[in-house]
Amino acid sequence: MDQFDDILNQDLDPTETREWVESLNAVINHDGTERAHFLLERMVDSTRRAGGYLPFDPTTEYLNTIPPHMEARSPGDAAIEWRIRSLIRWNALATVVRANRKPGDLGGHISSFASSATLYDVGFNHFWRAPSADHPGDLVFHQGHSAPGVYARSFLEGRLGEDQMDLFRMEVAGKGRGLSSYPHPYLMPDYWQVPTVSMGLGPIQAIYQAQFWKYLEHRGLIPKSDRKIWCFMGDGESDEPESLGAISLAGREGLDNLIFVINCNLQRLDGPVRGNGKIIQELEGVFRGAGWNAIKVVWGSYWDPLIARDTTGKLRQLMMETVDGEYQACKAFGGAYTREKFFGKYPETAALVANMSDDDIWRLNRGGHDPHKVYAAYHAAVNTTGMPTVILAKTVKGYGMGAAGESQNPAHNQKKMDADAVRAFRDRFNIPVPDDKLDDVPYYHPGKDSEEVQYMLERRRALGGSLPQRRRKADQSFKAPTLESFEQITKGTGDREISTTMALVRGMNLMLRDKELGPRLVPIVADEARTFGMEGMFRQIGIYAPFGQKYRPQDADQLLYYREDQKGQVLQEGISEAGGMSAWLAAGTSYSISNVAMLPFFIYYSMFGFQRIGDLCWAAGDMRARGFLIGGTSGRTTLNGEGLQHEDGHSHLLSGAIPNVVSYDPTFSYELAVILQDGTRRMMQEQEDVYYYITVMNENYAHPDLPKGSEEGIVKGMYLFKDGVKAKKNEPRVQLMGSGTILREVIAAAELLEKDFGVTSDIWSVPSFSEVRREGFDAERWNRLHPESPQRVPYVTGLLADRQGPAIAATDYVREFADQIRAFMPDGMRYTVLGTDGFGRSDTRANLRSHFEVDRYWIAHAALAALAKDGKVNAKDVSRAIKEYKLDMDKPNPMSV
Repeated sequence: MDQFDDILNQDLDPTETREWVESLNAVINHDGTERAHFLLERMVDSTRRAGGYLPFDPTTEYLNTIPPHMEARSPGDAAIEWRIRSLIRWNALATVVRANRKPGDLGGHISSFASSATLYDVGFNHFWRAPSADHPGDLVFHQGHSAPGVYARSFLEGRLGEDQMDLFRMEVAGKGRGLSSYPHPYLMPDYWQVPTVSMGLGPIQAIYQAQFWKYLEHRGLIPKSDRKIWCFMGDGESDEPESLGAISLAGREGLDNLIFVINCNLQRLDGPVRGNGKIIQELEGVFRGAGWNAIKVVWGSYWDPLIARDTTGKLRQLMMETVDGEYQACKAFGGAYTREKFFGKYPETAALVANMSDDDIWRLNRGGHDPHKVYAAYHAAVNTTGMPTVILAKTVKGYGMGAAGESQNPAHNQKKMDADAVRAFRDRFNIPVPDDKLDDVPYYHPGKDSEEVQYMLERRRALGGSLPQRRRKADQSFKAPTLESFEQITKGTGDREISTTMALVRGMNLMLRDKELGPRLVPIVADEARTFGMEGMFRQIGIYAPFGQKYRPQDADQLLYYREDQKGQVLQEGISEAGGMSAWLAAGTSYSISNVAMLPFFIYYSMFGFQRIGDLCWAAGDMRARGFLIGGTSGRTTLNGEGLQHEDGHSHLLSGAIPNVVSYDPTFSYELAVILQDGTRRMMQEQEDVYYYITVMNENYAHPDLPKGSEEGIVKGMYLFKDGVKAKKNEPRVQLMGSGTILREVIAAAELLEKDFGVTSDIWSVPSFSEVRREGFDAERWNRLHPESPQRVPYVTGLLADRQGPAIAATDYVREFADQIRAFMPDGMRYTVLGTDGFGRSDTRANLRSHFEVDRYWIAHAALAALAKDGKVNAKDVSRAIKEYKLDMDKPNPMSV
């Protein structure tokens, strides 16, 4: 207890105190707890106005939030549910232990599900509704390490057979039937809905899914319902910044469709979470401070009589004083230890258990293992309105594993169990496996007609069907706009200069006009919508605000004023790229989770995308998300004033590593139009499980018309932008390639080469080096596997096969970006790559391009150097270029400065 508590305990007038308490109890009995709460708030307010210091305490006593007399009672059959839970525990253990007796050390986790089995069992039996004709279905974010327990339930339900259970973590050998280590929708597309490992990504995704459901309801795209999102996480997982970083959003927007269940087994992977403190108390304060309804499920029913007999308050005091490290030791070392080290601290608490045996003390259960306490908490959560709920359930890690891992630090790594440990587990949960079969750790199924299985199936029928289950496609597809509908950006701009960012926004506005597709667009920005030229959307479609706009905006008299609306279409998520990406994920998976296909556009500084939120980008691939990610102010030389932390030169390498991401770096507005149209066709019309990454720039320049017949090449990633004049035989010729803003430097370099050195250039626009690379390696693989069949020619090889001279590629990205296609250069064609290797910095665009050696002069020089190596020009020509173009031969390599 701190000093303030000591002062409060020095009661100056116990009689007066008793009278106040009796008066308060009378109010509660006559008018209810809400009236009592109101009076207490008025008293606190009066005290503070009088100058009294009343410190705010966001936590309550270390007791269950719901007192026994207010607990909703489960309508289920407790005995059958215990048997079901025991069978699931056994089969989950068998799944992991059997896998790890095979060669190869497959790994797996036992302890996490052992601690949370009751939390899942109550949800599956009584609360989690599957999508059906009568209900849109709830969404459950399962804690990743608990996957074996979910498989074990599906095994009893008949959804998985023994042969498939034995394919746990054997997805290659399983040939599509293997069970993934954790929830992975990409690998099990009919089963898992959301990936929850890496840790921390589940909670932030759950929050933005809940927000997006409200968004869909307010916009009239789905009917209002009582569907819920349940997110399971560990108490150690709360240390991840993504786990708690967005909880204030849920409180601020009153997301009462969201329920967090935190499995507080008091242990991280390798030891206690808050060994010197109390994680449940800490989390209660954090969530309550963020506007959540916090329900603590600390003690099981066996504690109720002890707490009721605690007339001195010493037991409650002891519960508050004891830190988590001590609670862990009590469960690890048994009843006698707990009697001495816990209850023995005070005579009053020792007396409370004097008539109990050591076994009785050891059986005092934690709340997360008591289905009655858990049911009451879940019931209160689903009936809470106006705010999200967090349930803090105290459990034991490795529950039921005894000496093999119960409440022990190494429990996370427990993957194998010896014969004695398996026997003890069987006996504790009364599993009917005979001794002579025990060494095999067999799965146990009581039969499809057994009381247990029929009970499970009946409960799931009442709740709409089996879970988990995933929808692969939405019922409704949307026809993509024709390319002709993008005429505003496929036509050249003449003398008018615009950026590709402006072209993108125009393209989005054209799509918004489509009566069918338009309402399905979801523009998303973390912040700086005006930077990206999106302010026109403020008035046109509004910014989503769940409670509407309650103020008159400062710029209300302007044409493009800041307009918030409950039916607004733009999601502006504040300065949080992780939040923006999570909102994008919610929209991009809406086709599966809500049967409502949406097309999100998340626009952000490209440097703060795949680099900063790469784990969420990877999860998007796993979730089979669909939509456009837009990397604004891309490249290392276009955002000229911002410097090292802002200038992106490598995001395309990161995006290209995700198999179902299609990446483009367009230069001209017509390229962007073709990409938008084709991406919309693939994602909204064909419902392909891909998403697009497009980099755009804030540099203004004139844009030409769409060249006739270039559409296919743009989509494939490379096309001939300009065919050089027909040169005489043996006259020097080069193949110049580029993308994004540096393609314009490539075009200018071709003019220099022709004017100053008589070199002819063919100019190639390569909107996607990444797509060209993928196609090339696909062809190369096919050729290796089909040596006697006609060999495929990689796309880029075919384009350059009949072209003369060396090839030079330059981009606003590191050299590795354009170097991806080196393997597919025609035999004998020299390939030189220029790029922006090194840290970014602030300066003018011209100076930056000179510094990184990607401007027109360096490109022309590289072309001449390659021609000299081919014997088409001499070294003096290269030296003349260095002199005429004022290239500093002694400047340091930009990679090293």
